[in-house]
Amino acid sequence: MDAPSRQKALFSFDNSFVRLPERFFARLDPTRVASPQLIKFNTQLACTLGLDLQGLASADLARIFSGNEVPAGAQPLAMAYGGHQFGGWSGQLGDGRAILLGEVIGKVGARYDVQLKGAGPTPYSRSGDGRAALGPVLREYILSEAMQKLGIKTTRALAAVLSGERVRREDSLPGAVFTRIARSHIRVGTFEYFAHQQDYDGVQILADYVIARCYPQAAKADNPYLALLEAVIKAQAELVASWLQIGFIHGVMNTDNCSVSGETIDYGPCAFMDQYAVDTVYSSIDHMGRYAYGNQRPIAQWNLAQLAQSLLQFLGETEDEAISAAQQAISGYLPLIDGLWLSGMRQKLGLIEERDGDKALIDELLDLMEQNSADFTLTFRTLSELSGGKGKADQAFGTLFRFPASIEGWLAQWRERLAQEASLDGERIKRMKATNPAFIPRNHLVEEVIKAAHEGDLKPFERLNEVLANPYEDQPDAAHFARPPKPEEVVRATFCGT
Repeated sequence: MDAPSRQKALFSFDNSFVRLPERFFARLDPTRVASPQLIKFNTQLACTLGLDLQGLASADLARIFSGNEVPAGAQPLAMAYGGHQFGGWSGQLGDGRAILLGEVIGKVGARYDVQLKGAGPTPYSRSGDGRAALGPVLREYILSEAMQKLGIKTTRALAAVLSGERVRREDSLPGAVFTRIARSHIRVGTFEYFAHQQDYDGVQILADYVIARCYPQAAKADNPYLALLEAVIKAQAELVASWLQIGFIHGVMNTDNCSVSGETIDYGPCAFMDQYAVDTVYSSIDHMGRYAYGNQRPIAQWNLAQLAQSLLQFLGETEDEAISAAQQAISGYLPLIDGLWLSGMRQKLGLIEERDGDKALIDELLDLMEQNSADFTLTFRTLSELSGGKGKADQAFGTLFRFPASIEGWLAQWRERLAQEASLDGERIKRMKATNPAFIPRNHLVEEVIKAAHEGDLKPFERLNEVLANPYEDQPDAAHFARPPKPEEVVRATFCGT
């Protein structure tokens, strides 16, 4: 196909990654698609990015966000990186179906990457077609925007476009292109890529770049590279703690899917739990449960250890000093995430003050939820609505448990703990509803949306996004979106888009 045409200055690009050495990326334009058609455009996000949309119609946006027209000022490239996948070193990976158009400075001064996914093959495609199917594009749009509304750090969805072409996976599927916005697309695997080649000059250049872009305060430290490691550890601890508190399972926490900026990235075989169980796995390729819900906490530490190993040359004056500094930094992760998790779970239970015994109270509830196959999201949302005294609400809460009588003793302990704080019921209920969502992108709903889209109906996609835009608000006309799946609707496996 012909090369993409150049378009007017839609973005005010300020591209910094392209100024790094050539071995960090491969320059190339997106591959044109047959007949692009706009599915969804995030106007609110476009405003945040400062995009100039004046005079642009839907067809114009479709051409731009399919890659058929490259905006003026873009310097398209595919990023190089490596990574550990399911614990094994996979060598060079890189953007096999994604092309970074460039970077923009948003209205609040933050820098954002603008990347097309499904934009065609790159030098890193490894025999792949470089394309994306409609289903994974809709899934990423739904989940990334839902995560943002839930208050969790994430990459964002700017646009989804039908390509007018078919892609071959297990079946022939409609193709699509997704525009992803991120504070950075640099991953732990990017550092590993250079470290495994013993290209320590490349590691240092990358570290200096990440410090300047994501963690400028680290530049003021006695050892900026150790401060960078500690900053990424903190960001990952905050991120994974927020996943655990919302019932989210990433699915492929490989080091190439671990963003150093602390954003949730790469929504492949990810999912939100329905029934609570620590060993829940949705990814169809995670046969051993490496990335199960309950393993996300230690796996993040394992990933961070790979970052520390990549930076080791710069963490101390001597090898022993560097190893000691790395070990101390990594050992601080578990106490940090555990503290963040406990603080967040207190909020979910309506507790303000820290008291001895809180963790035991939380653990007992989770144990009862698992034993009784209770729905994670509904349990906490319904708990938010309980008043100080017993009543019909208690009965509604009990119906979420296989054996309702089993939760009565815990409810008594919880109310006794609440009584130790000077908090009115109304205030507590309001606080709890602000941290326990009524609506999440449940797996069966996402699958329903994808099925309808394959049949040409995008109304369910629009409606689900509309509901998920206000996940903490009661929406009486959207009760269908809050309920757990019926037995025949349960989704037991999710799949990678490649």
